[in-house]
Amino acid sequence: MNKDKIFEIINDWNFWYKPLPKTHKRKRYEEEIAKKSSTGEVIVIKGVRRSGKSTLLINEIKRLTTQGVDIKNVLFVNFEDQRFRMFDDKTLLEDIKNIYLEYIKPVGDIVIMLDEVQNISDWEQWVLKEYQLNNNRLYVTGSNSHLLGAEFGTALSGRYLDIEVFPLSFKEYLLFNDIKIKSKAKLLHYKILLQQHFNAYIAFGGFPKVVLVKDEELKKETIRSYYDSILLKDIVARYKLKNYQTLHELALFILSNNATINAYNKLKNSFSSSFETIRDYMEYLENAYIILSINKFDYSFKKQIANPKKFYAIDTGFANVVSFNISKKIGANLENIVFLELKRRGEKIYYFKSKKGFEIDFLVSKDGLTKLIQVSATLENEETKKRELRVFEEAKKELRGNLEMILITFDSSKIIKQNGMEIKIVNILDFLLLS
Repeated sequence: MNKDKIFEIINDWNFWYKPLPKTHKRKRYEEEIAKKSSTGEVIVIKGVRRSGKSTLLINEIKRLTTQGVDIKNVLFVNFEDQRFRMFDDKTLLEDIKNIYLEYIKPVGDIVIMLDEVQNISDWEQWVLKEYQLNNNRLYVTGSNSHLLGAEFGTALSGRYLDIEVFPLSFKEYLLFNDIKIKSKAKLLHYKILLQQHFNAYIAFGGFPKVVLVKDEELKKETIRSYYDSILLKDIVARYKLKNYQTLHELALFILSNNATINAYNKLKNSFSSSFETIRDYMEYLENAYIILSINKFDYSFKKQIANPKKFYAIDTGFANVVSFNISKKIGANLENIVFLELKRRGEKIYYFKSKKGFEIDFLVSKDGLTKLIQVSATLENEETKKRELRVFEEAKKELRGNLEMILITFDSSKIIKQNGMEIKIVNILDFLLLS
């Protein structure tokens, strides 16, 4: 083991002898991290690659040092650094900690932040050991939704708290562009500017670096590089796959057909693959956060699992860069954006199909069924309007409870009363910025 070399690598990532970099704030996540870290439990930050997890750790370092933590008591390690590959990863975590203690000599309890930790073998055991034997604060991040292995989760049951990070919401996107909207009056005042930004948000999504890049071709290149990196690093390498082409084509198909219900059997036939291969590859894509899914609602949990899932892209930038038909899928992209916003807000959501085949995009469940949400680009066409409103009627006949009915669209916000129902028509910008 070359201790000097290991120290050189970790020194590059830490701020013991250099100032912390300028970063953008993400208030909601930072408040959640601060609240959960006060418990002393292990903080697990999960999310798609390049969604801003590392920046959130840096912002947490800023908060801790503001509260009096000595910067030399913070150890930040980014395991995406290829230089770590020259060392034995079975002992790397312990080696890094010991070399840090020897060279920096922190006084008192320390803060250990392990970024993209899934790249290290048996990291769970080491974190468990640190948690049990020391008073150190522990933070880990990873780009896999199954970051918490069964053994780690069982051993630390009740002793870890996780946070799921998504690409920027539209409100965050605007803040990255120095625009803050807090009232309906301000939203209307900047209506044209906001629509221009929203068009860009639909087309290129909310990955933080992509948002900050101004050149459109460079945005596309950046998104493609993210996509390739996730497929190769987080799926092919992780699961030691040999059939990259099928994985790639399956991912492109789902991303190009976002906001669509797909059954594994149907996909199996489309790709001339076995059911098991399609099932596993779809699971890998979800684990790596390229796609997300929701179940069809049913009062029977077994039926929920048995029915086909509805799939969404983690970011509309992914969906658009690989499909090239943005104008033809405006409705799907709008629904995808609403889906991601509901996920950010922690809503438990399903899709719903009536017995007559009418589909509700989102059924929100919170201590019982609470909302039905439909998404449509516009209701200007009378036939479209009749169809969308009838969906609510059919759903109301089959679902129990007093459900709030919301239709999100580009049209102006208003309330429609029809056949004893009150349906809220909500403009997409009102929904994203004011609700």
